[in-house]
Amino acid sequence: MMKTLLKRKPTLEVNLQPIGRRIEVPAGTNLLDAARLAGVELVAVCGGEGTCGTCRLRPVSGQLSPRTLTEEAELSADDLAAGYRLACQAAVLSDVRIDIPPESFTTPQRLQLEGQEIPTELDPLVVPLEIAVPPPSLGDLRSDLTRLRDVLAALGHADLRFSLPVSADLPEKLRANNWRIRLAIRDDEVVAILHPISLVTRHPSLSTLYGLAVDVGTTKLAAYLVNLETGETAAQAGAMNPQIAYGEDVISRITYANEHADGSKILQAKLVEALDHLLGDLCAEANVSRQQVVEAVIVGNTAMHHLFVGLPVKQLGESPYVAAVGEAMQFPASQVGLELAVGAYVYLPPNIAGYVGADHVSMLLGAGGAELFEPRRSEERKGNFNKPSRLRGKTIVALDIGTNTEISLFHAGRHYSCSCASGPAFEGAHISDGMRAAPGAIERVRIEGEKVKVHTIGGGAAVGICGSGILDVVAGLLEAGLLDKRGVLKGNHPNLRVANNTKEFVLTPAERSSIGRELKVTRQDVNEIQLAKGAIRAGIEILLEEAGIEDQDIELFIVAGAFGTYLDLESAIRIGMFPDLPRPRFEQVGNAAGSGARKLLVSKQQRRLADEIAREVNYVELAVHPDFMKIYVKALAFGL
Repeated sequence: MMKTLLKRKPTLEVNLQPIGRRIEVPAGTNLLDAARLAGVELVAVCGGEGTCGTCRLRPVSGQLSPRTLTEEAELSADDLAAGYRLACQAAVLSDVRIDIPPESFTTPQRLQLEGQEIPTELDPLVVPLEIAVPPPSLGDLRSDLTRLRDVLAALGHADLRFSLPVSADLPEKLRANNWRIRLAIRDDEVVAILHPISLVTRHPSLSTLYGLAVDVGTTKLAAYLVNLETGETAAQAGAMNPQIAYGEDVISRITYANEHADGSKILQAKLVEALDHLLGDLCAEANVSRQQVVEAVIVGNTAMHHLFVGLPVKQLGESPYVAAVGEAMQFPASQVGLELAVGAYVYLPPNIAGYVGADHVSMLLGAGGAELFEPRRSEERKGNFNKPSRLRGKTIVALDIGTNTEISLFHAGRHYSCSCASGPAFEGAHISDGMRAAPGAIERVRIEGEKVKVHTIGGGAAVGICGSGILDVVAGLLEAGLLDKRGVLKGNHPNLRVANNTKEFVLTPAERSSIGRELKVTRQDVNEIQLAKGAIRAGIEILLEEAGIEDQDIELFIVAGAFGTYLDLESAIRIGMFPDLPRPRFEQVGNAAGSGARKLLVSKQQRRLADEIAREVNYVELAVHPDFMKIYVKALAFGL
């Protein structure tokens, strides 16, 4: 009997978070194999040999095999102190719960949704009010709206407004719910009429107020359904921005809008259609009616902002690149065709400039919000300046890398910002074998002597190379002495050859690709990375110059966004895109713009702070800065 009790379970559960996957595996299975069995692809450039250090994860509970000497060698002191393990080295000895950091994931769909969650005081613009209305009779023939207004007046809400769509919804809701209803009130207006909680006790969520938050990227959409009464995210989903079919970058979409009679309307319609589809998916996942979605927050760069609203974009493509509207906007969702609650509104935070948009404002809120600013701002007014803070008063750089990279610098109570045209190279565009982050894209590369090791998204045969992969290649070539600071391929290596009178470096032979030919990196590809990284580094250096400080004065370097999540920091530093700071000063925060959008959805104070950010920023226009060209030319060299 005792032997039976002590008998080890035949299989053990591995709980992989934050994605919520679970898998039963035999005791002794390493976590890399367990993740693969669960369909969760982890980065493992070395193929699980323990020599690359890329399959990092952290056990939350349960027992794993003791740490190996390989892990001691490959993991940093900070990682070891934080309890990180290498998946290929850690075997399961009990049921375990594992936390996987974003950089260790390799998934078929690079639609970054996760961002760090910073607690926000719940203070939504839309609040519920459940009331009972006396039914009419032959002796009381007041209209439905009048009798509702009379009840509201008695409760101190005499001045509430009702739009025509909401008024039209009232008679059916009153009669269907035995004259008891739940109102969604936004400032001085009723925007929706819902079932009362008392009549939906089996499914109280059918009466809960929800909001939609969306980060509209040039390439990707990230959408979140948020419970306005608890602040919790009920569902989230991502999709590609359908406007890609009309131009891969902002400039080409502006050109399309200007050169076609209905160009702007087509781009707006495609985007709204995609958002509406995402909302349908979110509502289905959370068992929520669209009529419960009473508010939306949409963030995007200035061009995406204008195209979504239907504002002209011609002036964004012409110097001096001025936004049509910079202030925060709010309007009924029905005006753009979004199918939410009948009276729901859409809110868009302010833009800073023509190429620093509402998404950057939202990113700053998601990355730290009030803590990024000096005590003269909202936190001091609330008397909270003496509270512990990891951000307040520090010199901080925060940036979101994309076709257009927005950068902010906080120093000595001032906020500086700029925009740099980093180009689409990090999306795989203008690269000979480039592609977006999708199945088969090479996302990690290591050059070890004469061997070239690659890892693709999905783990299958290579199709092309995406942004994080090309960054690794260039860094690896520099490290191996096969590339000089000017970007010229040199030296001897079995994979380095001359073709069509130019040198190129072979990543994958034809028999290991799925397209029947070799995948390579050319001198032109290297040049595209030079231009992109030079623009980003020049933007950083210009802001530092404006503040009168140097690289080493940066106390925290925040990297946001999808590409920022998946890039290898060492590669970015090696090629000179980021300054060579102590590694603990870097933070990769995921989709901070999406996190900021959610904060704007549940907090009026965050909306006031967004206005403050846009109003008090010192925007630096790089195109007219006297030192820009000198700094940019210097930044083109690798290893700056």
